[in-house]
Amino acid sequence: MRGLRDGRETIEKYLWRTPNTHQKRRARRRSSAYLTLLDASDDFYDWKGGSLTWREQLRQIPLFRRPRLFFTALVATGVFKGVKSLVPLSHWQPENPWPPGTIRPRDIPKADLREKSSDSTTVPLERYSPYPAYTSAAYTKEYEKPAECYLDARGTIPVPDVFAYRGIPQNMSAPIYGSYEELGIRNNVCFERFGRFGPYGYGYNASQGGLSIGEHAERGGSERLWEAQHPVDFRDVDWGMAQRRCAQNNLHRFIGARNTTNSSGKKKLSRTAVLLRAWTGYDWTPKAIMNMRALVSELALKSRGEYEVFILLHVKDDSIPIWTSDAMYHQILEDHIPREFWNLTVLWNVPLMSLYYPGPFENNIANIAGTPIHGVYRSAHFAMQWFSQNHPEFDFVWNWEMDMRYSGHYYELLTSISNWTKQQPRKGLWERSSKFWFPSFHGSHTNFTNIVTNELIASGKPPIWGPVRFPVEGSLPESTDIHPPSSFFDDNYTWGVGEDADLITLNPMFDPAPTDWVFRNDITGWRLDLPVPPRRIAIITASRLSRRLLNTMHDEVYLLHHSAFAEMFPPTIALHHGYKAAYAPHPVYYDRNAPLDWFDKTFNHPPHPWDSVFGSRGEGNFGGSSFYYNSVFSGRLWRRWLGQREDEEGGATEEIEGSEGRMCLRGTLFHPIKYEDLPEE
Repeated sequence: MRGLRDGRETIEKYLWRTPNTHQKRRARRRSSAYLTLLDASDDFYDWKGGSLTWREQLRQIPLFRRPRLFFTALVATGVFKGVKSLVPLSHWQPENPWPPGTIRPRDIPKADLREKSSDSTTVPLERYSPYPAYTSAAYTKEYEKPAECYLDARGTIPVPDVFAYRGIPQNMSAPIYGSYEELGIRNNVCFERFGRFGPYGYGYNASQGGLSIGEHAERGGSERLWEAQHPVDFRDVDWGMAQRRCAQNNLHRFIGARNTTNSSGKKKLSRTAVLLRAWTGYDWTPKAIMNMRALVSELALKSRGEYEVFILLHVKDDSIPIWTSDAMYHQILEDHIPREFWNLTVLWNVPLMSLYYPGPFENNIANIAGTPIHGVYRSAHFAMQWFSQNHPEFDFVWNWEMDMRYSGHYYELLTSISNWTKQQPRKGLWERSSKFWFPSFHGSHTNFTNIVTNELIASGKPPIWGPVRFPVEGSLPESTDIHPPSSFFDDNYTWGVGEDADLITLNPMFDPAPTDWVFRNDITGWRLDLPVPPRRIAIITASRLSRRLLNTMHDEVYLLHHSAFAEMFPPTIALHHGYKAAYAPHPVYYDRNAPLDWFDKTFNHPPHPWDSVFGSRGEGNFGGSSFYYNSVFSGRLWRRWLGQREDEEGGATEEIEGSEGRMCLRGTLFHPIKYEDLPEE
């Protein structure tokens, strides 16, 4: 984009210039021996699960375009291990990575595995509860006693429990980056599909109130789930009303904008809204329904109201008068949302955002998407801000995406992330949150912290310490900023410890300015004759935002007419105002066992900023990960875990006749899951 559409003076000095041909050749020569997957990822990976296997697809790629990583790194098969090979954590030997002297799984005698492993007929499913002991004397001494929540108004249908296996499949892969232990997530259990989703309708017929899926799959040992708790008939469940009853009965536990009294002297808890951003036309498959039931059950009802789940439904037809006609509003619900979720759905559309944030929104540097600023693609945060302004009872809001799944327990995931980020010191936090932590390469997170701090000092760059100052015309009152109590070097990693994070992301927050990330200059409202404001961005909008951050974002948009691309605006505003922002290193798996030094070099120390994994040159390296916007392995792994046959591997026959049984995964966050249903065998 060379200039502005309305004919004003061009601002080429703010736009990244494409390297010339000679620079491109030099950049290619600088590449690692393990080349990025980018060049072949679009050809190699099949987004729609076509008829060709991955090996057949690879053969169709011209040899000169095939990434060398495929020929130098072993294919990871450990993630596909199952319940017939469970071992205690103390006996687990991960397939990857390979410390010096480690015996690889293919070299381990079968007798050794038999001695240490058990199948699903001898290791029972066990009830999995990551919640506090709500009725214990220790809990009620510190907090208000909670009221149990039920699925029905009479209080006769309890919320079902999730079940897991104690143990891990022998030689199951270790995550490449992130850590269960560091976040406080149990690392000695695994989840298979019946224990995980059987409580929500998987595995039994619609005539019993189930979803009529998984009935013909391998299910050895799953009968113990039904022996421990009866299948729930979900046909008359109203999840929205169940949440409201739960919140009302537990209002005494929480402190917020609408509940500020504290006569007992006991600690009050914050409340968090989880917004799933859906749209009209979304395909509510049975698997999408069971995932939604899991979110509400585990986050809202089982927690006695700590969370509340909403569907934030984008009505894509702007001509529908959803705010002037109750009949039309309800018609949209009936047409696009399963009945059981009607009462937790909130509608919005682009005309509403245009009225709420009238602008004017001028001085955009580069609208690469070519779409209006009020649209969801560029400004998904507008609807989040609007929701928060209308629901001040929530201290935090999770922005959750419809194509995300979790094989573990949702409450454990989100609460562990919240607790971990709360204990993170602010010193070096922005710098740590811009990098990937590879535990088997960097060591402990404390060691990783020291490495990043030393790199920062050696670079000579100033640390991010409090609000970032830059030339700007028009700003919010300084009272909105958070200032450090001491200098960076005087602080002994104490500032910020015990402080809730204003922003939690699930991928690192990086500086887009020196990279070729395509939307790096989609910022609006700042003067064009001044330097471009400093920005940060975390790819994938899924994140937790505090009410303080959402209020400041609202004021920046409404009062100053500032905005930026959806994934860039929340981190950027947090950066400008000195708010606490942290990347939570949840475990991420890969489909290749590449050397860890290659991962660190490629992801944390590219030879040139243009080689960043967050730009067009390097983002192909995420194709084989379990969590990224362009990951394909994520969907393949999820569908295999669900018992489906893909790429001529997995499925019911292999699970029944093979040596592994049903796949059993530790808690793993998946994105994107664009489809879940393949033909059952």
